[in-house]
Amino acid sequence: MKTITLLAACCMTLLATIPASAQNNGESDRTGCCKLQEQCSPSASCPNLEMAGIVKAIEYYIDGGRKGDSQIARKGFAENATMSWSENGKLKSVPIQELYDLYDQPQKPDGGVSYKISSCSVAEDVAIVRIESQFGYNEFSDMFTLVKDGDGWKIISKVYHKK
Repeated sequence: MKTITLLAACCMTLLATIPASAQNNGESDRTGCCKLQEQCSPSASCPNLEMAGIVKAIEYYIDGGRKGDSQIARKGFAENATMSWSENGKLKSVPIQELYDLYDQPQKPDGGVSYKISSCSVAEDVAIVRIESQFGYNEFSDMFTLVKDGDGWKIISKVYHKK
């Protein structure tokens, strides 16, 4: 019970630090914060600074898709990152370059791009984050593994399920 109380306290502290503009409209603001529409569950050792860095990496991914620009998305990913999913019951795993190639196609998603963080777990310099996202009319559950290095938080793997 003590752990749950600490998690809730961390989450409440985090929510209190998100600018009102981000809380009200779900869009990112200049600080890189996003709307946390569901409870975020960082570990009790998760300072707000860590959460802000994690959200920044996720925002690069989202903003790259929103603008159709892989150069933006690259800022959030490690150079050797991967993307994985199941297709017709078979595991697919590819270099993240395949995502960049999709972002650089000439079409932007119809219907906009949005997301919400549904869970987050942090242990010192590693994190696992789940988001529910929508790119155009396509909805996804995305799970990211992140590692913190000297340059901040980087996504090392993206695993997704298309709804």
